[in-house]
Amino acid sequence: MQSLKSEKSKKEYEEYVESVTPKHNLFKNMLKAFLTGGLICVLGQFLLNIGQHQFGLDRDTAASWCSILLILLSVILTGLNLYQLLVKFGGAGALVPITGFANSVAAPAIEYQKEGQVFGIGCKIFTIAGPVILYGIFSSWVLGVLYWMWNLFGQR
Repeated sequence: MQSLKSEKSKKEYEEYVESVTPKHNLFKNMLKAFLTGGLICVLGQFLLNIGQHQFGLDRDTAASWCSILLILLSVILTGLNLYQLLVKFGGAGALVPITGFANSVAAPAIEYQKEGQVFGIGCKIFTIAGPVILYGIFSSWVLGVLYWMWNLFGQR
């Protein structure tokens, strides 16, 4: 009798979980990510073209200004709690570009600013960016050593 009752409650629980679990449409999510990331890239290309054609900058300088402006826009939208809405809509399309990285650095700093400049912003600003920077530098160092060894032993 107890086993039948527990099996019934288990089935009811599974039905409840099924009813409250959000349904995801993979194609729809991929389309939204593609559109969001694409629009960020279109904005970047627009800024690059303005820098080159309106301000007469060379391609590298215009690209630097484009990156700076995209980062600034991302940080401003993060501060206004608008970038999270973009992420909620576009998913990886908003998180993968440089704007997503700027958001991941700015969000903890904004969240912990009430704890002060040093223990709040100073400690928390690199919670996400720190490991990315650390592993990026370490990986480039390892690849640099391998490249150096390849050139050292490969030329004999």
